[in-house]
Amino acid sequence: MTLPEHEFDPDDNYTGDADRDEIDEDAGTEALVWQLLLVINPGDEDAALQQFGAFQEALDGGDAEDIDAVWLLKDVIDWKSGFHIEETEPGALIDAIAELAARFNLSIDWGVEDPTDEAFLARVSTAELLETAHDQLRLDGYTLWTWETGTEARAGWMTLSSDDEAMRVLAPALGIEARPAGV
Repeated sequence: MTLPEHEFDPDDNYTGDADRDEIDEDAGTEALVWQLLLVINPGDEDAALQQFGAFQEALDGGDAEDIDAVWLLKDVIDWKSGFHIEETEPGALIDAIAELAARFNLSIDWGVEDPTDEAFLARVSTAELLETAHDQLRLDGYTLWTWETGTEARAGWMTLSSDDEAMRVLAPALGIEARPAGV
């Protein structure tokens, strides 16, 4: 595994301006992927390193500039620090978000005693579940993000709320249309 040319802090890609609204023009796709992995694995650089290694392995010697990074990222983070669930699978979405939250010793109150109950799953939408999870995670200092898949699937990840601005800069730089899940 080869890390980008220098050690990166999730905020290193910024120009350094007080408003921090621009990405460093020299930041390549691999550097941006590394920064994104640090942001979606808060406090867990080992997980970010493993996922970055899997990203590089999946590139198979290719150039990260020539691929759609989000789809490759989806595969290397799925059920680790991200999720990609069909819209018609609210139970799987609950499981995936619960798994992400558990990484930080958090749990989600879905508003029912048993969120795997078929009657509950039949009446709840994935949008409602994402909003519930987002609102609860915000109380604990985290943001649940979703990104536009262009399919019927829901996909996303968690970050520290303090990294919201970093996500607003990194995601578009990688061509990812991300937004807080409660929006």
